[in-house]
Amino acid sequence: MEIYIVKPGDTIESIANMFGVTTDKLILENELDQPSQLVSGQMIVISYPTQTHTVREGETLESIAAIYNITIGELLRNNAFLPNIQGLYPGLELNISFNRTRRIETYGYANSFINRNLLAKTLPYLTYLPIFNYRISESGQIIQDREDSDIIEMAIIYGVLPLLHLSTLTVQGEFDVVTTYRVLIDEDFQDIIIENTLKIIRNKGYYGVIISAQSIDEQNQYLFTNYARRFSERLGQEGYQTLITINPNINTIEDEVIFEVLDYGTIAQAVDSILFLEYMWGLDIIPPGPIISVREQDVFLDYALTQTDPQHIVVGIPTFGYNWELPYISGYSNSEFLTEDNVINLARNVGAYIQFDEVSQNSYFYYEIENGDTVLNVVWVVNAETVDSLVKLSLAKDIDKIGIWNIMYFDAQLWLVINSQYEIVKHF
Repeated sequence: MEIYIVKPGDTIESIANMFGVTTDKLILENELDQPSQLVSGQMIVISYPTQTHTVREGETLESIAAIYNITIGELLRNNAFLPNIQGLYPGLELNISFNRTRRIETYGYANSFINRNLLAKTLPYLTYLPIFNYRISESGQIIQDREDSDIIEMAIIYGVLPLLHLSTLTVQGEFDVVTTYRVLIDEDFQDIIIENTLKIIRNKGYYGVIISAQSIDEQNQYLFTNYARRFSERLGQEGYQTLITINPNINTIEDEVIFEVLDYGTIAQAVDSILFLEYMWGLDIIPPGPIISVREQDVFLDYALTQTDPQHIVVGIPTFGYNWELPYISGYSNSEFLTEDNVINLARNVGAYIQFDEVSQNSYFYYEIENGDTVLNVVWVVNAETVDSLVKLSLAKDIDKIGIWNIMYFDAQLWLVINSQYEIVKHF
């Protein structure tokens, strides 16, 4: 697998010739919507399968899978573009296998209102599916926002383990401080929550729970740990998993990487795994800069690994960008959540040259808007290189679990980077 950064004057044909592949392969695998209008600084992923198959008249996915003794799921995973085309046609080249060096587990976060066709396209790449759909009420009842039985059924069909994500979020998407406080200090209240959650897990077919601990800090960490331990012990009695999501609040100030200094070792002993992840909802106001920094992750993970074993850690990877108005004033300046495709289209429309930051491994660009006054904007986005670097960083530290925030749109390059290099674990 290689990642090529588009240079001025490049065309999809010249890039294909450079790497000895077809233009169709680049367009289909990268899901390029405007291949004739590439943007300087845009990334193109080139995969190198170890075996391919050229479709002949009358062949089907079933017949091709049978030839190579693989599953249809493997064909779909190795050729993400298949749901985008109107059936197989003669001459279409399909990837049969890749030379994969390591095994990894993948967690893909989704809201219960995810488009079902998009979900079906993504499930072949997942080990676990955490579903955002449940929150704790002030009485300890577990409130379900939407029906999710069909999502759970789909996940299991694709060999993916669905996980119930539990939080104290309000309907508005904010953390309920009062309920959170009661959850931490009242063990009788915890028992009600645990039993109510367990009932849903049994009835719905979930394989475990992910507890949100986004507001954890040095003062309340042991209360969170006790809550998580009691959850884990009870669910473990019936063979279910308990995981906890923590936002370590990583930042760089004057070249020093800072983060929440918590007792991650004790927390890890209480649950099956810790997912280090910052939830971003698209409405959050965050300051301009890299969405996630590979350098910061390197420093933080080194610290976390002094306290816990790598098998207890899941590294979170965001999959989006932000557009900020400059100069940025918190609570006043405009900011906009963008998918990577949005970012490419914006750069094309404003004539920007996308640049690459070596430290964070994110892409960025500046542009101006003329609207009476000249307004400067900056855009930062996670790209294929970010994903590749973060996965390689994690594996170098013997961490073989990654969490994708989120899968509400399909990131073709992300999955191409991962699937062409690593075997994605399926537990059944």
